[in-house]
Amino acid sequence: MSKETLYFEDFEVGERFLSPARTITEADVVNFAGLSGDYNALHVDSEYAKDSIFGERIAHGLLGLTVSSGLFTRTDLNRRMAQSLITLLGINSWRFLGPLKFGDTIHLEIDIVGKEETSKPDRGIVYFKRKVINQRGKVIQEGTTPMLILRNNPKHKIKEEMKCL
Repeated sequence: MSKETLYFEDFEVGERFLSPARTITEADVVNFAGLSGDYNALHVDSEYAKDSIFGERIAHGLLGLTVSSGLFTRTDLNRRMAQSLITLLGINSWRFLGPLKFGDTIHLEIDIVGKEETSKPDRGIVYFKRKVINQRGKVIQEGTTPMLILRNNPKHKIKEEMKCL
């Protein structure tokens, strides 16, 4: 992948990007429980969790979503979008498809699934389908995140440069 900034026009539906991997630890779950206030027994009580459908404690689903956000920021894709990204517009249809277990090593698969023009000529929306995949190759979470991204518009660049003078 090139070192240049990615603008709205540069994204093509069907492109795929991968993140580095990260292992979910006991510390992650304990810290997330403390930060979120979610002390559900399924996450923090080993005895309770033994009798659950999972047979063991599992990590919070929202911890998986949060870690996936961090994994996205570790991609070359994100680095190349840093100058053109305006904002994350939402998290659409996020689904929890399987448990996130202690010791799972997850990575993110990111597909460009859509692009949309906006009423402003200097920007557009790119839709990123994110899949959280564990070490067994199973998709355990997925959803789409629309992001507002600048166009590579010379007139817009001139306006930005003029602001600096």
